Amino acid sequence: MTAPLPLRNIAIIAHVDHGKTTLVDQLFRQSGTFRDNQRVEERAMDSNDLERERGITILAKPTSIEWEGPDGAVRINIVDTPGHADFGAEVERILSMVDGVILLVDSAEGAMPQTKFVTGKALGLGLKPIVVVNKIDRPDQRAAEVLDEVFDLFVNLDANDEQLDFPVLYASGRNGYAGEDIAARSGSLEPLFKLIVDHVPPPSLETDAPFSFLATLLDRDNFMGRVLTGRVQSGTIKVNDPIRALDAEGNVIEAGRASKLLTFRGLDRVPVEEARAGDIIAIAGLEKATVSNTIAAPEVTDPIAAQPIDPPTLAMRFAVNDSPLAGREGDKVTSRMIRDRLMREAETNVAIRVTESADKDSFEVAGRGELQLGVVIETMRREGFELGISRPRVLFDTDEGGNRTEPYETVVIDVDDEYSGTVVEKMQRRKAEMTEMRPSGQGKTRITFSAPSRGLIGYHGEFLSDTRGTGIMNRLFEKYGPYKGVIEGRNNGVLISNGTGEANAYALNNLEERGILFVSPQEKLYEGMVIGENAKPDDLEVNPMKAKQLTNIRSSGKDDAIRLTPPKIMTLEQAIAYIDDDEMVEVTPKSIRLRKALLCPHERKKAGRKKEAA
Repeated sequence: MTAPLPLRNIAIIAHVDHGKTTLVDQLFRQSGTFRDNQRVEERAMDSNDLERERGITILAKPTSIEWEGPDGAVRINIVDTPGHADFGAEVERILSMVDGVILLVDSAEGAMPQTKFVTGKALGLGLKPIVVVNKIDRPDQRAAEVLDEVFDLFVNLDANDEQLDFPVLYASGRNGYAGEDIAARSGSLEPLFKLIVDHVPPPSLETDAPFSFLATLLDRDNFMGRVLTGRVQSGTIKVNDPIRALDAEGNVIEAGRASKLLTFRGLDRVPVEEARAGDIIAIAGLEKATVSNTIAAPEVTDPIAAQPIDPPTLAMRFAVNDSPLAGREGDKVTSRMIRDRLMREAETNVAIRVTESADKDSFEVAGRGELQLGVVIETMRREGFELGISRPRVLFDTDEGGNRTEPYETVVIDVDDEYSGTVVEKMQRRKAEMTEMRPSGQGKTRITFSAPSRGLIGYHGEFLSDTRGTGIMNRLFEKYGPYKGVIEGRNNGVLISNGTGEANAYALNNLEERGILFVSPQEKLYEGMVIGENAKPDDLEVNPMKAKQLTNIRSSGKDDAIRLTPPKIMTLEQAIAYIDDDEMVEVTPKSIRLRKALLCPHERKKAGRKKEAA
């Protein structure tokens, strides 16, 4: 058997849209992973349709490249990590698989909240960082200031002297070059390959000890069953070797055999017969083992210490779609189908918790944030599911003194100077406390808040309107803090359809003066469906199907063509953030509709009276 190649295991940490996946594309190309004539999609690591459409990494994915250096070939295992705070729990666990990290920072935006969170975890684990200032070719780049910010960040995160002595490269991932000179605008990624090999230590693990492996990622394959991914911590494993799974206390969960071993080569998972300490591999053959479990040889009794899984902070109710239009666009509409799908999701996505309601018609799904749960809903609707989704609610807790606590988030906002006063006022109304405010150059201000998560639900759309679409908001879970009391919600009421039928242009034209419409002519409507936003605080029932009364008398100037303002079309996340406590989002494969939870107006009035009496 040929000797294994020298190994380096690294993770790439970056904020959303700082160029991480594009840089990995160039590492693939320049290491010879792809043939010269091979057709490869841009952002090859974003293999999921949703990742491609949104331009963000949702799932952490290991890959590997072989680089032919001056001292021979080296295998570099790279883990591409999500950059959004909602998927932060996945990033924390992945850091246990690597020996070094590349911190990728945008040369204009600098270190952002998610970067700080994950970098703090990496430094706490003693990993050696390499700082890459990316997008150095941007006209608004301020690389020297950004480097100072990164150094200050490392000091604030209690980095040790060795970590503070980090190497720096200036790069353009899109153009495929990196170098130590801040003025460089050409070249290759050779300096980055060399730095990874020289600066990141090889895995220092026991090769002669019994086999042990910490499960870090989990997915399900139709043929292999559960597939657990992680790094071999000690020993060697071969196909069909006996293994067993241990929980955090050392209790045996199950025993079995390693029916399949897979390693990562470029974008592919390749079967292998044997894996050694330091290798990042996937194992199939167990049915109950999950993330944070230790998979080991039968003689091993002590589990590997694992990062705890963060508790959920937000929950939504997933219900059977009971609207009059149910079942017309999707083929998966029963509670049993929804239950089975959610349980499969909870099995592979360990940051999600599913609880079944007493009536068996709805399920409470708890997760880390609106985006994470929005991705689950979007995936399900593409698979043919129809659902009714409630407004998100935060999960409260109690402290040692029995006082109620709620989740807080660190919110970093970049806005043009002229909008900063409006943003501060709106955030203070939502019980946020400003912790920092400073100019960030180019006529922009960076404001940092500590805000209760409850106050941020539904704010993003209002924020974009207030800043004319130019503001950037980044959020990160901070802590559980004291309960802040009542927080004001949406200021406007809604326009509710009072009947079932098709929207009529004549009626919609008359309703435009009442507020903003969400529907177009000929769109199918039903009683209780939300068709627009009222300009006033109260809900208003309207008739959007009313047709013009036809007579044989011609009236002057009344037969002009109707010109409607285009309706406001909401994305799934916008709709979920917009709705109030007594409303739902009807999600089908083709439509996203807003509706009242109680469609009948008499039932809504009765519920309103009960609420007032309580």
